[in-house]
Amino acid sequence: MRPGSHMSAHSAAHHAASIAASSPGSARARAVGSELLRFAAVTVLAGNFVLGTYQRHPVHTALIGGYLAVTLLSLAVTIHKPYARWRQPLFALADAVAILLILYMHAAQGPLDHGHSLTPPGLVVIFVLLINAALTSDPKLVAWFSGVVFAGWVAIIAAAVALSGLGVFDALSDADVQRELGLALSFGVTALAVYVIVRENVERATEAEVARRRGSNLARFFSPVVVEQLADGDDVQLERRRIAVMFVDLRGFTTFAESATSEQLRHMLSEFRDIVSGVVVRHGGAVDKYLGDGVMAVFGHPRPREDDADRALACALELVDELDRWRKGEEAAGRPALKAGIGLHAGTAMAGVLEAGCHSEYTVLGDVVNVAQRLQAVSKTVGATLVVSQDLKSGAKAAGAAVDWLDARSVAIPGRTLPLDIAYV
Repeated sequence: MRPGSHMSAHSAAHHAASIAASSPGSARARAVGSELLRFAAVTVLAGNFVLGTYQRHPVHTALIGGYLAVTLLSLAVTIHKPYARWRQPLFALADAVAILLILYMHAAQGPLDHGHSLTPPGLVVIFVLLINAALTSDPKLVAWFSGVVFAGWVAIIAAAVALSGLGVFDALSDADVQRELGLALSFGVTALAVYVIVRENVERATEAEVARRRGSNLARFFSPVVVEQLADGDDVQLERRRIAVMFVDLRGFTTFAESATSEQLRHMLSEFRDIVSGVVVRHGGAVDKYLGDGVMAVFGHPRPREDDADRALACALELVDELDRWRKGEEAAGRPALKAGIGLHAGTAMAGVLEAGCHSEYTVLGDVVNVAQRLQAVSKTVGATLVVSQDLKSGAKAAGAAVDWLDARSVAIPGRTLPLDIAYV
């Protein structure tokens, strides 16, 4: 089993921004709902055209018809291609152009004065479309839309001032020009605030998604208590520490697999892994990986505790009983059943999450791992279910005290030069 806990901020942000993609129907419904704001803008423009008391300009009529066509086109694209990457930037630009036409429509009527200033309905349309951009939850899109509108707004005011013949200083002291600049600056400040809010919301969503994935991933390996510790800031970086390592393996599985059906294999491995991982997590250990018909578990990481040896030994002893009970139950049910062997050792190792590009793996490296695996193999040689090193047994203060251990001195461990004192049951 591989955790794959590493997740870049970019990929997390992309995932947080596209969660709706996992539910096409709901995503399309939300996208279509946002189109209602464009229809609202068209309604405001049309109502202003019918009820307005100012002198109408041909640009006004063209604007209403053109923007209505853009709105209908946007709706059609949203329905048929809701995930097209070009859709939102293109129609955000269309919104910005519509706003600039509104601003031009008023500025083109004559000098900047009270009679030709931007009308309230025009302001409504501008901020409605700003809200529409914000609803995309895309900070770049908000910045793109707002930048085009603000730059165009200032340019239109500058052009109107130039046509009026006012100098720069006279224009800046003119009340009507100040009013128009104030509206533009108000939009700019509001757009900046909207951008900051959208960006912060996206960052929070990204952090929440990273935390959710990390917690979900770690829950596959660690007990709930350990996952909670990690959520509080404990790290799982690769580092040297003293741990206890346990290997659990089904004996004779290779021979069994040669003639077993796929259903028998699935049932046996599923039951075996559920039992082992359940007992390991219950004792505060971590499942490092599944190795076919074997399981490797670790005690003492990510946070070492004084009772690591006790918990590891207590876990192993409980597994002896649980796996024996499971085997007898399978035999009673007329299903194939295999015995298990367990090896347990303690020592210093490198443990933590090893990151490599887009893949990360929780791993343990060192002699302690090799010895624990060899002790599991020795359990078959000595006819025992559980074999532990004397180092681990001595480190356990309470667990195993009532067990009738058989001791063996200077046992040769395959693949290891120095012999080892062991105890088995």
